[in-house]
Amino acid sequence: MSMRTITVVAVAFMLTGPALAGGMPAKQNATAQLIIERARAWAEQACGGKWVISDILAEDFRGTSPKGARYEKPSGEPPYDPNTQWSTDCRLDQADVRFFGRDIAVVYGAESRTVALPDGKHERRCLVWTDTWLKRKGKWQIIAVQDNRIECSGQ
Repeated sequence: MSMRTITVVAVAFMLTGPALAGGMPAKQNATAQLIIERARAWAEQACGGKWVISDILAEDFRGTSPKGARYEKPSGEPPYDPNTQWSTDCRLDQADVRFFGRDIAVVYGAESRTVALPDGKHERRCLVWTDTWLKRKGKWQIIAVQDNRIECSGQ
């Protein structure tokens, strides 16, 4: 076997080895868990949780709401009022992290919450979303999101 063939096989194994082994490298796994916890914190923010988006959204962030409107990172943090909750029972239902190199990750997720309607009734609302994370200067932040409201099933 030539040196070139050995090199090609070695490189191919390094790139596919973790996938063949059924997992991701430990460093990516730890990063995935960090990203999932930050996604959970953002989902829980709507239920009066700690304001986290100032830290997790990059300065050049752009998002697309469920109704198709584009939005940017909020310029400030609203005053904290523990009596104000936009929603109840906020849940991160799913978050799958997929890495595209060392500095880019895409998270495919789903979340749900219960909101009060003007007539006093309550409604469960569900979103599926895709977040794009980028690591810059050693810090993982979201640079883009796409949200889509869906019918809640089995909730």
